Amino acid sequence: MSVATIQSDRLGANPFVVEGPIVSGSGIPGPNFALGAIAGGDRESEWVYCQLVLASQTTLQPGQWFQWTRDYVASLLTTAAAVVGQRCGVFSGAAQPPTLTGGPVGAITLAAGTYYIWLQRNGQAPSQVATATAALVVAETTTTAGQASAPASATTTTKAIANVNFAAANQTFTATTVNGSNLLGGIAGLSAGSGPFIGAAVAGTGIPGGTTIAGITYSPNGVVQSITLSANATANGTGITITATGVLEATLMRPFLSKVN
Repeated sequence: MSVATIQSDRLGANPFVVEGPIVSGSGIPGPNFALGAIAGGDRESEWVYCQLVLASQTTLQPGQWFQWTRDYVASLLTTAAAVVGQRCGVFSGAAQPPTLTGGPVGAITLAAGTYYIWLQRNGQAPSQVATATAALVVAETTTTAGQASAPASATTTTKAIANVNFAAANQTFTATTVNGSNLLGGIAGLSAGSGPFIGAAVAGTGIPGGTTIAGITYSPNGVVQSITLSANATANGTGITITATGVLEATLMRPFLSKVN
């Protein structure tokens, strides 16, 4: 049976906090919520509280896909490990470094151990994708842990991910580049919910090949102010069109693994 739970203003819930590692007798507090607890946010977003056991040092990236069991034990999603019928969602990013590295709503590196994390299952979210087709309503797993795909037609032997939609096959925006600087400025009309997202590959005039988004700064109301790249721009430019791929905005509607393709 289901048991109703409540989030209170006093205790709250932060979906971007990773708790752990949990070590018996260490004095580190145990999990703060019951497994399967739900936290809500804006834009119809929902997160579910899951346990994550890591056998080795692992870096979690925003947009990585996870599946979880009926007992809310999560694991990175791959085609080989995917279990039809299990629910799935994405890691939205971490807000603090509990072990090795981390940053404001970004990637985080965790040592081996037992952790408790919030995984997003509803609303707008970053999604790591190998290929995306605009307005596709069924995605699929890949052999790469944590990465989904949304091709024009299903790939044989993959597992279908039901109830997820991609707004577009890529994202474009305009920005100002400065030769020798890794900061993009002059950005307008971008928000934390719609991307671009950390880890996305970017291309445009004056941006070296293979460059990705390493960091994003926001205003208090969630408007993107600047973007940090993994490489310096090689030219000055104003109103340069930037294309982002690899981590795209997805609309999650409590996705689950529906079948073998």
